[in-house]
Amino acid sequence: MKRPALPVRIIRFYVDGFRQMTVGRSLWALIIIKVIVLMFVFKLIFFPDLLKSRYDNDVDRARAVRHSLVEGEPLK
Repeated sequence: MKRPALPVRIIRFYVDGFRQMTVGRSLWALIIIKVIVLMFVFKLIFFPDLLKSRYDNDVDRARAVRHSLVEGEPLK
């Protein structure tokens, strides 16, 4: 009898492992929720929307991005 290919065995290993988990499912759910909350907080704190706060309309924002790309100067 021929064994399935390695990627198939790896996928089956993880699928069977997740299927048989009891406590692990709630822990994975907690980890996923925690990562989503952290990414949301990081986006708010570390990645503000500079274009929206510095320019009033889309035309000015586009002009600033084009200037930054062509001239190589960062947004002011």
